[in-house]
Amino acid sequence: MIFTRLRLLLVLAAVLGSAQAVGATLPNIVFFLSDDHRSDMLGCAGHEIVKTPHIDRLAAEGVRFENAFVTTSICAASRATILTGLWERTHRFTFGTPPLAERWIDDSYPVRLRAAGYRTGFVGKFGMNVSRHDWKRLWDWSAAQNRTPYLKKQPDGSLRHLTDLNGDRAIEFLNTCRAEEPFCLSVSFSAAHAEDGDRENHFPWPSSEEGLYEDVVIPPPRVRTDFWKELPGFFHKSMNRNRYFWRWDTPEKYQRNAKAYYRMITGLDRNVGRVLAELERRGWLDNTIVIFTGDNGYYKGSRGFAGKWTHYEESLRVPLVVFDPRLPKAKRGQVVESLALNVDLAPTMLAAANVEVPASHQGRDLGPLVRGESADDWRDDFFCEHLFDYATVLKWEGVRGQRYVYARYFEHLPEGEFLHDLEADPLELTNLVGSAEHSEVLERMRARCDELRDRYGGEFRRPRSPTDE
Repeated sequence: MIFTRLRLLLVLAAVLGSAQAVGATLPNIVFFLSDDHRSDMLGCAGHEIVKTPHIDRLAAEGVRFENAFVTTSICAASRATILTGLWERTHRFTFGTPPLAERWIDDSYPVRLRAAGYRTGFVGKFGMNVSRHDWKRLWDWSAAQNRTPYLKKQPDGSLRHLTDLNGDRAIEFLNTCRAEEPFCLSVSFSAAHAEDGDRENHFPWPSSEEGLYEDVVIPPPRVRTDFWKELPGFFHKSMNRNRYFWRWDTPEKYQRNAKAYYRMITGLDRNVGRVLAELERRGWLDNTIVIFTGDNGYYKGSRGFAGKWTHYEESLRVPLVVFDPRLPKAKRGQVVESLALNVDLAPTMLAAANVEVPASHQGRDLGPLVRGESADDWRDDFFCEHLFDYATVLKWEGVRGQRYVYARYFEHLPEGEFLHDLEADPLELTNLVGSAEHSEVLERMRARCDELRDRYGGEFRRPRSPTDE
């Protein structure tokens, strides 16, 4: 009996010693997610007005992805894709669907990291429905916080902006962590999403950004605002057009709301800086991988549209910055041109933690691209889609390649089919579907769309039932 107890103690000591060693060597992970944040809305991406010094610093000391995209441009489906490493066609979650299936939660990055000994924390906007049981499986510690309103009354009667509260809670989570235990903190901002129920004050900014950009004239969108007139009639009644009249349809509205939107981005960046400063103060930044990205793009008046949802670049392209302190100095500050997707984020985080990436994951580890390794076998295109079943939000599926973009709004055919040549027409102003010169390209892109659609789940079916997983 004594021998058995002694052996048990020795085994426990070995396990605990191993866990402490792992905790000391495995990198921490901090994942920042912004909302409605187009790829060019960062200083490091070349924006001449919006100020994002802390994200710019991450890019200067890490890697920025020039061609990062979401596979579905709406927050619910995109966030489910980030969590699970799956296309919407596979995980089948968006607004109006049953909660995300438990089997996909099993292979999500927080559950897999927890199983490997990581402490997981979540702050901010989750944007998905999961069961209470699954929520407890995802996070050791959580502080879900949503907008509406952005300004939250505090116990002393003062108002504090949600973005600042996100920063507060993120630092609070760090206070619960220990140096010997690796952690993964996901900070999911509501900014810079508009407050849709407030038609006067769409983008309420934090008080710290008061007056910022006031003396600046915001240039008009790159794509003219009457472009929508050249599109089929079903676009004219879409939510993209409806919300345009809320925010961008007069010069006065455009200037006011663009400045407010930029202030919200700068407020978000300031809170990224607060978290980085806390990591640095604790001496943890040198062992913490930091990822920043957005859940979808944003039109901001371009093409005469508000919102996102549709197939153009403004909607699909997002910022993506990865800071890995293990990178040698010669590899820092690089800009990666290869296609990176939101579906890649879960496998990237798991691989960085030396956790086996589940076979179910459909994305790829971005680590080799971050490290500057050969990308000869990297993807040349990707499947993109939007399946939210709502009358004024358009459903579509397509393929975005290095040169050509194909999209079909499958409830509005034949007029709802698009082909763009990014080389000749980078702003996607011309639809080549009727061009005899491009007929072979069109057939090839149609076939590729069918192939990828079927790989990830087949044709769209309505309605989705709780048992249809």
